[in-house]
Amino acid sequence: MVNTMNKRMFLTGLVTVPVLAVAYKSATATSETPMKSMASDSVEKLELTDSEWKSRLSAQQYNVLRDEGTERSGTSALNAEKRAGIFACAGCDLPLFSSEAKYESGTGWPSFFDAIPHHVETKTDFKMIYPRKEYHCARCGGHQGHIFKDGPAPTGLRYCNNGIALTFKPA
Repeated sequence: MVNTMNKRMFLTGLVTVPVLAVAYKSATATSETPMKSMASDSVEKLELTDSEWKSRLSAQQYNVLRDEGTERSGTSALNAEKRAGIFACAGCDLPLFSSEAKYESGTGWPSFFDAIPHHVETKTDFKMIYPRKEYHCARCGGHQGHIFKDGPAPTGLRYCNNGIALTFKPA
């Protein structure tokens, strides 16, 4: 009985993996959804060439901001930043978060319950197969992180940010 069950699970896996791969490829092929602008017309866009971005950013910053990578959890000094001030985009210096919206989420990444109005844009990302809300700097389009619905009041949101994508300016 156990042997038959193992064969059945193995055969089910052989069928399931290709189906998931096709579903993922289909989802990512259409995942280039346009950014949902939360930005006002007052945020002037910054457009640079790929080589200009590479000269402006470190390799790790480029990976996160331009290639939508993710830094390893617990590696950012900004996760422990407690002073009053502003967290700005490391790509273009646009203020994204006030220290008043920062909180300890326990995730290992700097987390905020609200962004500065009109300074981020969102889109749906399917990189983990299921849809997630990704957010970017409204000025330069630099990838910052993802928004989850498990944050504290008053918004209930958690802007989970890559620390390497931010700079901190003390008040």
